[in-house]
Amino acid sequence: MDFVNVETPVAGIGVIRLERPPMNALNAQVQEELRAAAATCAGSDEIRAVIVYGGPKVFAAGADIKEMATMSYVDMAARAGALSSAFDAIARIPKPVVAAITGYALGGGCELALACDWRVVAEDAKLGQPEIKLGIIPGAGGTQRLSRLIGPARAKDLVFSGRMVDASEALAIGLADRVVAADKVFDEALAMVAPYVDGPAQALRAAKAAIDGGLDRDLAGGLAWESQLFAALFATDDKVEGMNAFVEKRKPGFTGR
Repeated sequence: MDFVNVETPVAGIGVIRLERPPMNALNAQVQEELRAAAATCAGSDEIRAVIVYGGPKVFAAGADIKEMATMSYVDMAARAGALSSAFDAIARIPKPVVAAITGYALGGGCELALACDWRVVAEDAKLGQPEIKLGIIPGAGGTQRLSRLIGPARAKDLVFSGRMVDASEALAIGLADRVVAADKVFDEALAMVAPYVDGPAQALRAAKAAIDGGLDRDLAGGLAWESQLFAALFATDDKVEGMNAFVEKRKPGFTGR
């Protein structure tokens, strides 16, 4: 791919790396390459956890406005679903996924970060949904994932105003999970997902599906969904290994089966 690559610098950890300098603008090609990268990470037994990373200078400063400026309603009506589903492909990777954010995560860049399970943010980073300043709204999950993450009132503040937040405010409102020095962002993201490389992959998959899927259901439906996923894990080798290891007072050797 031209602008998005999947690397494995550490065994078991896949890195979805954006490389479209200078600002990693998320044009249609980048969106489709993100979809392909997500499929690679989801389908690989060797990749057990994922980092989404834009490099040491910038995560992604938003959509390619030059590309969008010439689009009509008819054009975007045909494209909007694919834009949203490309980011949704990241959210649906059935493994732990962390965004390693340096520089800017704005507009589509913020939406890409929201599609991850966690966000490690550089101390000098800026995050936000500035689409309103262009006369539009977020179109790849910004109104939906942001409100679920930080609450509707705070999401409305960011989406209505289009203002950027710094790392300290992002941490305070729950948009960031960890804040570190810019040169430590990638290492912190590695440390965050490293424990899952040898973990029970099927149970991690089920836990993510239960939490994410439960958010779309009422409590009764969520509990039923959880019960179904819980029971299914009793068919896995990792359940047998985990429980035997507990009884035998030893460390389990999970295989992800």
